[in-house]
Amino acid sequence: MPEVLKAPLVVEFPFTRSLGPVQSAFLTGLREGVVLGVKTADGRTLVPPVEYDPVTAEEIRDLVEVAPTGTVTTWAWNHEPRRGQPLATPFAWALVRLDGADTALLHALDAPGPDAVHTGMRVRIRWAGERTGAITDIACFEPYDGAPDRAGGHTGEFEDPITGIVAHARLDYTYSPGRAQTAYIHALSGQRTVGERCPSCRKVYIPPRGACPTCGVATLEQVEVGPRGTVTTFCIVNIKAKNLDIEVPYVYAHIALDGADLALHARIGGIPYDEVRMGLRVEPVWTPGARYPDHYRPTGEPDADYDAYKELL
Repeated sequence: MPEVLKAPLVVEFPFTRSLGPVQSAFLTGLREGVVLGVKTADGRTLVPPVEYDPVTAEEIRDLVEVAPTGTVTTWAWNHEPRRGQPLATPFAWALVRLDGADTALLHALDAPGPDAVHTGMRVRIRWAGERTGAITDIACFEPYDGAPDRAGGHTGEFEDPITGIVAHARLDYTYSPGRAQTAYIHALSGQRTVGERCPSCRKVYIPPRGACPTCGVATLEQVEVGPRGTVTTFCIVNIKAKNLDIEVPYVYAHIALDGADLALHARIGGIPYDEVRMGLRVEPVWTPGARYPDHYRPTGEPDADYDAYKELL
């Protein structure tokens, strides 16, 4: 049995969102060095502010300023900061209840070590040198032994308010496909498509998962399927993907390979996008040195009858 594969993977994308009046005021306030909360009908001040009362679900818009000083309510030490985190040196993640607030704000606390942090310690905001209207305008919290700062009376009215943000999301992880998919990938490098059969229901799964999703039992019997198959469903892609050298529009389809009981998805080529259809018979096209088919193209056979693939939609 070949060694189980593993590889580092990154999922990364920018997330663009518009801001309502409450979040707009909160982030604009950070840009101006002001922390705003929102006051609920029962008199509590929530920081960070929310647009709807968590108890009554009523819309709330009554913005009030709170102080930049506060108290740690709980914390956890971060020994090894990751890329993109607030500080490059070890720090504490802390929930801080700012003076004048009834809820706590999560942020980084810059401290010399975990022994220097405790629940109940007093802290204050360290503002970023350049502020743009984001939570990172608070660089971090720092220990503070002075008198509590007084909040001003700002009510959330600003010139040039922040109306939208772009948040960059990124997830770094190591992926291992496991025993079944490792065998599947190794077979693809030899231009073979190999699935696994459930010993109970006898269905053949492509790609294999190592267990039958219906019966819940391990699948160990390998079965070669295809290489030809049938288009069951498809979609036309009109948005060009970054780093993908394929002109739009193009088609991605679910393809039920002959002998398989689960459709896989792949790109359809060798045919105009508006001629792709359910029931189209296709075969894989391999490029030199590739570990998987580049795309599937029509075989020239008559279309498959709907009853032959309706259970695989």
